[in-house]
Amino acid sequence: MAAPRILIVIPVYNHAPTLRAVVERALAVHPEVLVVDDGSVDRPLDTLYGLPVRLASHPLNQGKGAAIMTAARLARGLGMTHIVTIDADGQHDPADFPKFAAAVAAEPMAIVVGARNFDTANVPGSSRFGRRFSNFWLRLQTGKTLSDTQSGFRAYPLAVLNGLPLRQRHYSFEIEVLVRAAWAGVPLREVDIAVHYPPPGERVSHFKAFRDNLRLTLLNTHLTLRSVLPWPHRKLVADEGGELKVSVLHPLRSIQTLLTEHATPGQLATAGGVGVFLGALPLIACHTLAILFVCSFFRLNKVAAVGASQLCMPPLVPALCIGVGYYLRHGTFLTEISLETLGYQGLERLYEWLLGSLLVGPLLALTTAGIIYVMAQFLLRSGRVPN
Repeated sequence: MAAPRILIVIPVYNHAPTLRAVVERALAVHPEVLVVDDGSVDRPLDTLYGLPVRLASHPLNQGKGAAIMTAARLARGLGMTHIVTIDADGQHDPADFPKFAAAVAAEPMAIVVGARNFDTANVPGSSRFGRRFSNFWLRLQTGKTLSDTQSGFRAYPLAVLNGLPLRQRHYSFEIEVLVRAAWAGVPLREVDIAVHYPPPGERVSHFKAFRDNLRLTLLNTHLTLRSVLPWPHRKLVADEGGELKVSVLHPLRSIQTLLTEHATPGQLATAGGVGVFLGALPLIACHTLAILFVCSFFRLNKVAAVGASQLCMPPLVPALCIGVGYYLRHGTFLTEISLETLGYQGLERLYEWLLGSLLVGPLLALTTAGIIYVMAQFLLRSGRVPN
């Protein structure tokens, strides 16, 4: 097999003060560097005069994901097989590039993510929280684990970027590409990298808290719903030993995956029971947040809890709770399903959902916990989970 041909890509948006130093350090470790200006207003490409670097630009800001995809298209035209992305703000050290080159040579179809060392000065609390939160969603949606899903220092095979149905064009692109790649069977790997955060007064970030968090929320909602649907994903690479997705559609496989992370049957059963109980309550659009909060407080397995709560997705469990609640109120069952009963009487149905969930929720939670416990014990005793 021919050796990989790698192009370092540096997307830039209004980082003129730091760009030249980043590019010089990138050129010191690799001769092929492309800078993509994503509609900056501070003219960052002007700072690169005299450097042997390839340049591209968007007339208007389109987003980091769009800049990466532009780079991928240009890289294919240059005969490259991979791109390695490095942020233009000076956070990453291009001297770590050889780690990515070695990983690409060892596994050409893998996406390689740089795991930033957060045991350093000036790391924002928002970055620590965001990384943990994003890591959780990847684990839930794909069954795969990475320690830093928000890192922008990455190696992408162009064949993977070309083969995935990628729709995001902003910061959310970097989450979407990992999830869809994992679904497609693409290996996700990581290498340890250094990170530099300047003091708070000198830090420049273009992450818009409300807008970009809304995009991420909508994306994670879409990806989570897609992850539990029964039809298969199109594969680019054969799965390593099969896809290990935490889902009610694959209970034994999901429990086996979680047991390999040193969770006990009792811990998984408790988490699953809590997830189902909270999932049965009428916490409309807030179920996942409630489950994460409760699991954090009681130190329960979040992935097991959220995965089990998928049992309570509409319409079956909410309808059952409403039916039970209606019977508790009126002594008869709700037999008419119409705009009148479910629309105009919506508040009454919400009350009946709550009333019924207080009976159905604990029963369903205990049943689920018992099943999880028995299945976990079976897997342990059968030797299908290593000690």
